Amino acid sequence: QVQLVESGGGLVQAGGSLRLSCAASGSIIFRLNTMGWYRQAPGEQRELVARITSGGTTNYADSVRGRFTIHRDNAKNTVYLQMNSLKPEDTAVYYCALGGQPRYWGQGTQVTVSS
Repeated sequence: QVQLVESGGGLVQAGGSLRLSCAASGSIIFRLNTMGWYRQAPGEQRELVARITSGGTTNYADSVRGRFTIHRDNAKNTVYLQMNSLKPEDTAVYYCALGGQPRYWGQGTQVTVSS
């Protein structure tokens, strides 16, 4: 059984920052897996925000590149998403996922950016 538990969401004003965390546990070798952050806004499809491979290679959605940073701490089985210069259009439920083709998902954490 694999569990992904996100934290760090909340309400922030435009221009502000938040840091999301996702702690993984269970029968996985965390350091060998690609980890990703996805988001889903109301009425929209879930989309990839950022991804980091086991080797540390990152990629970002065009809409967040330069504002968001993904990084991982393999010693803590945790992946982070630092979100700066937040915009109202970043409002969504953010999900952590394990695997390049995600096999496991967290429960999601709400991020709301007010204008």
